[in-house]
Amino acid sequence: MSSAMAGAVDLSGLKARAEAAGKQPTGGATGGAPPEGGAGGPWVVDATEQGFQNEVLEPSLQVPVVVELWASRYSREEQLSSELERLASTGGGAWRLARVDIDTQPRIAQAFGVQQVPTLVVLVGGQPVDAVNGAIPDDKAAEWVRSLLDALRERMPAIAEGESRAAAGDTDQQDEEPAEEPEDPRFTAAEDALEQGDYAGAEAAYRAILDSEPANEQAKAALAQTRFLARAERADPSAIERADANPDDVDAQLAAADAELADDRVEAAFDRLVATVGRTAGEDRDRVREHLVEMFELFPGDDQRVSTARRALARALF
Repeated sequence: MSSAMAGAVDLSGLKARAEAAGKQPTGGATGGAPPEGGAGGPWVVDATEQGFQNEVLEPSLQVPVVVELWASRYSREEQLSSELERLASTGGGAWRLARVDIDTQPRIAQAFGVQQVPTLVVLVGGQPVDAVNGAIPDDKAAEWVRSLLDALRERMPAIAEGESRAAAGDTDQQDEEPAEEPEDPRFTAAEDALEQGDYAGAEAAYRAILDSEPANEQAKAALAQTRFLARAERADPSAIERADANPDDVDAQLAAADAELADDRVEAAFDRLVATVGRTAGEDRDRVREHLVEMFELFPGDDQRVSTARRALARALF
């Protein structure tokens, strides 16, 4: 593409309008994934203005996207080689073909400054790098695509990945989906009990898993959540006032911390129990510490609130 033409192509407006359209259905591919179905196969899409960001610009960050600008008022077969569709649909995702009917998508045509149809524009990294005015003969299409991929292969590793898929005959999907792992019936039984509000049954099921697999982190986390859900259902907001009035009442402090956590006052609950650990000793201290550690297990290990509370607990204990 000449520098003059490249400078005349401004896709920022299309990008802005596509982003403003939000999550409205566009009928095309989203998130760079291949569109489902379609006569042209998974690597050919009928691009729209609303979906231009997802259908064209984002995929061009990985592989070249050939934008075919045509007009429905003319016979499409007379405008552009159908060989391009075949090459794209069997190319394994090494490149994509985005078809644009300028009669229904005039703003896209305006953005590209289309003077005639058909016009092909190659996008790489969201920017036009080449253009062809007029149709490409069937016997020249493969050569044109090959030269395009050869020129860009080192810059865009996803081209080689697509070519490998094509060589293996896998042209129906972009990425091989991992096999779905079968459900563990032990967890299914525990989850069913939890959904029915049978906290005791769920706790027993998770305990049984841990009896046979003490290191099962999923069961540990689920057990902590089950115990808390059972306590949260009984949590009494007035317990906070009672605990504040009786700082030496360990049971009141535990109940108040549960009420605070159920109300999403995470740091307040942690601070309360850390302070209680500092005021107690022996079995009472162990009860509070274990209660607090169990609360920690309700959150991701890298949660900053947990990290802060753990350090505070260590200071209170030692």
